[in-house]
Formats: sequence, C-alpha cells, structure tokens
Amino acid sequence: MCGNFRIFVQKMKKQMKTIEVVAAIIVDDAGRIFATQRGYGDWKDWWEFPGGKIEPGEQPQEALKREIREELDAAIEVGELLRTIEYDYPQFHLTMHCYRCSLADGHLTLLEHEAAKWLRPDELDSVRWLPADEDLIRELSSDC
Repeated sequence: MCGNFRIFVQKMKKQMKTIEVVAAIIVDDAGRIFATQRGYGDWKDWWEFPGGKIEPGEQPQEALKREIREELDAAIEVGELLRTIEYDYPQFHLTMHCYRCSLADGHLTLLEHEAAKWLRPDELDSVRWLPADEDLIRELSSDC
C-alpha cells in the first residue's frame, strides 16, 4: 500500500501547477528584515517577503530586481541565494528562490501590499507568515 500511495502522490505532483518565484530578504544596516503584508487573494493579510514570478527567459536575480521595482518602487542589490523552498499549497506547487538583498536607493513605497514592517530577527514570529516561509523564518530567527 505504501508504494501505491507514493505513486499516487507523484502523479498528483506532476498534475499540480508549479509556480516559480523569487523573494527578497531585504536586510538593513541594523540587521532588520523587511516584511510585507498581502492585500489581496486567498492569503490576504498574511505576511511574506516581497518578490514575485520569474518571467520566461528571465534570470532569478533580474526578476527580483524587476518585482521590487514594481511592488515597492525601489532598487535593490541582490546578494547570495539563501535557500530555495519547495512547498505544496493546495492549488499549486511553489518553488521560491530566496535571496539576501539590500536597498540600493534607500526608500521603499508600498504599491501592492497592505502594510510593511522592519523586523529584528527575534521579532519575525510576531506576524502570521505564509506557510511556505515558515521554515526560513525559523532559520532567520535562530541566526540572531
């Protein structure tokens, strides 16, 4: 039975839509991390790292710079890849590439999100994060 269940899960994953996105873990000089609150959709009011979908032919770092420009009217420096998260939501499979970033121009303007906060690593658990972000939040919190 275990083998049949494994085959069933593999078939379901193949049928499930996969969305590939990038996320900016924007860290300021004080070590605080920028978090944004979703203002729309099924996950409205939940918190996430800003970013979005990678367009066809686009490199992840390019996508991240574009998304931050579109969402926050800001320019960022994209640093190291911290982690790639694979997460199954009920409607789709998410592949999320999370990069450590810093602001290049010093200001952030909310164009799509409901709210935003700068959080110290020990404050990260003070907001309700999207499920795909939870493991990364634990890692970032333990780094403080």
